[in-house]
Amino acid sequence: MPRVTLRGVTVDFPFQPYECQETYMTKVLECLQTKVNGILESPTGTGKTLCLLCSTLAWREHFKDTISARKIAQRMNGVELFPDRPMSSWGNAATDGDIPTFYTDIPKIIYASRTHSQLTQVINELKNTVYRPKICVLGSREQLCINPEVKRQESNHMQIYMCRKKVMARACHFYNNVEEKSTEKGLMDSIMDIEDLVKNGSKHRACPYYLSRSLKQQADIIFMPYNYLLDAKSRRAHNIELKGTVVILDEAHNVERLCEESSSFDLTAYDLASAIDVINVVLEEQAKVVQQNEVNAEFNMESISSGLNMELEDIAKIKKILLQLESAIDAVELPPNDSGVTKDGSYIFELFAQAQITFQTKTSLLESLDQILQFLSGRTGIFINTSGLHKLSDIIQTVFNIDPPEGTTSFVPPQSISRYYKVHIHLDNSNQKKKKERTDLWDSSAAKKQGKTLSYWCFSPGYSMHELVRQGVRTIILTSGTLSPLSSFTMEMQIPFPVLLENPHVIDKRQLWVGIIPKGPDGTVLNSAYERRFSEDYLSSLGKTIGNLVRVVPHGLLVFFPSYPVMDKSLEYWREHDFAKRIEEVKPMFVEPRNKGSFAEVMDAYYSKIACPKSNGAAFLAVCRGKASEGLDFADMNGRGVIITGLPFPPRWEPRVVLKMQFLNEMKKSNMGAQCLSGHQWYNQQASRAVNQAIGRVIRHRQDYGAIFLCDDRFTTDNVRGKLPSWVRPYVNVYDNFGHAVRSVSVFFRVAQEIMPPPVAQCLSGSAVTLSENDVEPSTSSERILSLQKAKILDDHVPSLKRKRIVVPVNGDGASNLCTEYEQEMNSPRRRCIGLLDALERNEKNSKEAEEDDGLSGEEKAQRLSTLSLQYEKRLTDEQKGGRKKIKLVNNPLASKIADPSEPKKARATLYIATVKKTLSQQSYNLFSEALQRYRTTADFNTMLSQMSSLFTEDEKKHILLREFYQFVRPHHKKQFDEACCNLTGVGCGYKPEHSLLLEEREGLAKKIEEKESWQKTTFSENSCSQLNPGLHLNQGGFHLTTGQTSAGDNTSQATSKDTKNVSGSRRDHHQVLRTTYLNDVKKALKESAYSRFHEALLAYKRTDDYDAMIPVIAALTTERPEDFHLLQRFTMFVRPHHKEQFRQVCKDLTGAAGGDEQKQQQMQSEKSAVTLERWFTKRENCPKQSEDGDVPKSEVPEKNEGETSSSCLSQKCKLELPKTEVSKEISNVRAPTAPGVVPSLPLELDPEFDEEVPGMLL
Repeated sequence: MPRVTLRGVTVDFPFQPYECQETYMTKVLECLQTKVNGILESPTGTGKTLCLLCSTLAWREHFKDTISARKIAQRMNGVELFPDRPMSSWGNAATDGDIPTFYTDIPKIIYASRTHSQLTQVINELKNTVYRPKICVLGSREQLCINPEVKRQESNHMQIYMCRKKVMARACHFYNNVEEKSTEKGLMDSIMDIEDLVKNGSKHRACPYYLSRSLKQQADIIFMPYNYLLDAKSRRAHNIELKGTVVILDEAHNVERLCEESSSFDLTAYDLASAIDVINVVLEEQAKVVQQNEVNAEFNMESISSGLNMELEDIAKIKKILLQLESAIDAVELPPNDSGVTKDGSYIFELFAQAQITFQTKTSLLESLDQILQFLSGRTGIFINTSGLHKLSDIIQTVFNIDPPEGTTSFVPPQSISRYYKVHIHLDNSNQKKKKERTDLWDSSAAKKQGKTLSYWCFSPGYSMHELVRQGVRTIILTSGTLSPLSSFTMEMQIPFPVLLENPHVIDKRQLWVGIIPKGPDGTVLNSAYERRFSEDYLSSLGKTIGNLVRVVPHGLLVFFPSYPVMDKSLEYWREHDFAKRIEEVKPMFVEPRNKGSFAEVMDAYYSKIACPKSNGAAFLAVCRGKASEGLDFADMNGRGVIITGLPFPPRWEPRVVLKMQFLNEMKKSNMGAQCLSGHQWYNQQASRAVNQAIGRVIRHRQDYGAIFLCDDRFTTDNVRGKLPSWVRPYVNVYDNFGHAVRSVSVFFRVAQEIMPPPVAQCLSGSAVTLSENDVEPSTSSERILSLQKAKILDDHVPSLKRKRIVVPVNGDGASNLCTEYEQEMNSPRRRCIGLLDALERNEKNSKEAEEDDGLSGEEKAQRLSTLSLQYEKRLTDEQKGGRKKIKLVNNPLASKIADPSEPKKARATLYIATVKKTLSQQSYNLFSEALQRYRTTADFNTMLSQMSSLFTEDEKKHILLREFYQFVRPHHKKQFDEACCNLTGVGCGYKPEHSLLLEEREGLAKKIEEKESWQKTTFSENSCSQLNPGLHLNQGGFHLTTGQTSAGDNTSQATSKDTKNVSGSRRDHHQVLRTTYLNDVKKALKESAYSRFHEALLAYKRTDDYDAMIPVIAALTTERPEDFHLLQRFTMFVRPHHKEQFRQVCKDLTGAAGGDEQKQQQMQSEKSAVTLERWFTKRENCPKQSEDGDVPKSEVPEKNEGETSSSCLSQKCKLELPKTEVSKEISNVRAPTAPGVVPSLPLELDPEFDEEVPGMLL
């Protein structure tokens, strides 16, 4: 590799660096050698990350060589080893006069970026260099934990507490292996990103989370998201030592905001109320335990433990503290205009002191809250929302983040708290519809009282930066592609940055066109100021401007709006006045959705449209500061042009913005003077930085080219133009005439397409997507996308989870694979397709067929997601956002026309699935399908409820979907689900006690009712027979009854015909009755835990056909007591045919009787009875017909067969006599049909396969 020497340090670079790259590395080395801070801006595409890594690691190696030289010099006692090169000069360039003595003095490097996906890209760049330092990647348990039980927790903070609980008890075998595996050379010396760390942790059965913390001790460079570094709570949690380290903050344009947010919070009335509710639940449970132990003590019985090692009085004290805090906040009087009250930052300590929360009590309080949260993390039962309690714990740590000196009884907080913080109390306007009123029902005024929100805002990012300096950091380097203007950015940080750099780009003037367009084609001034942004003339002129530009910009075009309301209003106007139609005749429009779940899907559709060779490209409409303006790579054809429609100023009258500007003005007037921005300067800077971030999406590498359109006349002012990036400013031109701008950009693209090499073809351009840590991974994208997201999908790497998770292939989704797995599970031809999973399968069948052609599916998907197909809807993002639609569930009109009683359930399930899929995003729908699959296989009610509630309770309009899921809940969970729905949505599911009966029990109950009604009808028929008029012959056309118009023969024929249908369908019912009876007997005989094992073994056998794994469990459970032997013998009904012989032998060995003997006896008796009835029916069919005078011809009288019970088919009085044969219990309630040619279908053999309605097993 080429080597360059910069400031005395030899740097190995993968290729010959450009001039701007050498300049950048020189500035990095200057910061490291002189131990000063630096702000370095270098546009995207200039190799910033590679330069940063190579220069920093080269300096560190040189630093290490310096220590080696000093040690050699000490041993040589002044004798020169190389006369031409004195040892006094060795390594001086690396340290600039430092005299390190030990290798432990070599600084560690902390490399922080915004997301884990960005860190993965950095580590991949490191692999392309010659440097091989020891590295470590820090991540959260969400990305790194591989313990299945912890991963099933409903929230991230509950994962934390359950993990801590297991680690303290050494109950996690993954954690127990960390100490042994962390010293293996292969793990210590390899360069692993977070995906590799999970793979190796799974391979070695060692916890990746604690493995990374162990590797951190020996690492030369540590990678982490920069909220781990800037948040004091996270620093303490990850035990990050900063003294003497080099801190590099990449993508630092977000540092200002994160510094402020990491030290701020908003405590709503709902948060506090939910925390109190949790304490109430714990208090009630502990009180019951105490009472029970008192009773046990009286009878000398062993006391019980709930698992929470806290006294009842301590829990009551916590509740008292929270109630006092709630009262203190409510007691603050607000002005009549509801604008809120603002106080100095130190007021937060006065407010908390009223609730007895001080520096002296905060440690014990935090420990108590930690114990309660750990206790709740392992608690089974109904889901409890602990987010409010966890948030309160974080808030206390944020407020009291400084430990007072030991031995002090009173501690005065530092003046910086009053200077940098503000307390703002205002009415709670959050949409917390789930909040339960915690007021006295007798107090009518309290019921109407609105809660208040306590806000504690930090207005100086310099506060967090000062904390880093106080920790003893050697050097802080902030770098990004868009930091301009650097002067204002430096002032915001409030620490010195002697080294500054605004690097030019590596492109030339033929690759970039920048034009300010102050007027539209109709001459209207383009200005998106607040007073003009919604005017018709502006919206019309802007629509015409974009309509013309889409015709000259090839391939992809990005359009950025100042905010979502402006974008929505513009699109609404354009649809109403046909502007949208004209634009989409050239380029379909794709709109950035507000929710994260559907963002990747829209991006993939946009990329697919761009890649389609038959299309003219597409337009992507987004907002500044949105997801598209931050982490996306619109390289080459994906983004040949970007249109900025206005300056995205923050909302001027938002309380936090107003207070921020007031704070800066106060700081400006103080003794800091010119070192601080004014409020007006900061306000303008926010808009400029958002614009710079958006226009940076276009030029992404050395061979890229594109155009930037600044469509707002305010860009013509020197103040605004001066804040554009330095690499953009030389190319800016103002076009007062719109036609001149169009001609100029047309020439630019014509020339660029001729002189620039064509871009490298990509299988799917969506591979350029870079998602943030909190973004949800796309449902369909290229391999690069999947690789970037595998860090979050741990079951891709954990073998024990692979069986449970549905692997999503390209151009597929989770629901279709869920159905495929379920279909493969049972190949029996007798299996009936009833239930939600079959509805899912039918619902996904068409989409799977449509996705067979990759190219076509991308085109269709792009067309579906474009605004052309949504032009009559009010909002463009409605298709992607559940909760903005009106959900109306209607009955399936086909269901009432189907005779099969199971079909209405299938129709209802199909309708429900279709509604869910239309309402949720594709990603959320995949989560829904996976949750359903997991519930079907594990029957884990708590996990299912937490996942369903997270999907359907965020928006009130989705609550009906949560309640409608009631139809798929197992019977023994229906009551809990109904109560949970009532708590979460305020409305129950209409639970009735009979809903908790198993399917067979309900069918049996319905059958008994039907039989009772049938018996009543039969009694009525028999009573009617007594009304026969003997004066009339039955076959002479007279009335058979003295009252009524129906003959007795007809009556009998109708009744017996109905009974024949019941008998013909009784075989399946007979199987269900036997199974229901058996499972109920097992449930009564075994304990709950034993029955759970029985149930799991039966399910596993059904799913895997593994007889050897099933039989030990079943045999052990059913042979503990002699009176349970019959359960083992009767289990033969579930044993498949190829295992029957083995099972009979096991039964014989264990119980002395072969399995199925009892069933065989009953079966033989049923067969004997069935044969007797069949022969009687045959004789009935062959009975001779009467002549008109009622006589029977002798030639037609059948002869009696010996050994059969005989009876007359018809006597002169027309009486029928049933054969006097013993009838088995199973068919004793079935009346013999009299219709000729009908033979009853009786159960002669039990079906060895499982039906879908086996109680307690399937939905």
